[in-house]
Amino acid sequence: MLKFFDDTQVGVISLDDIMAELYSEGRKATDETAEEIIKRLEARNNYIPSSERVRKEYAYVLVKEYRKYVKDRSGSRR
Repeated sequence: MLKFFDDTQVGVISLDDIMAELYSEGRKATDETAEEIIKRLEARNNYIPSSERVRKEYAYVLVKEYRKYVKDRSGSRR
């Protein structure tokens, strides 16, 4: 579940799987990675609005979530 600035929540299909794939590929939490997550979400039939503003919001939230994902996985290796 993604949570946006205005407390809107959006369910997405396969987000954990996508983050696991990117993590195993060694991807860092960057704007480029956020765009890749969006592409992979769309490929798995998640609707992402085409509005540039909305896509930027998605990218921001997704990179934030991916950053947390990486931190959680990196911390568990110690």
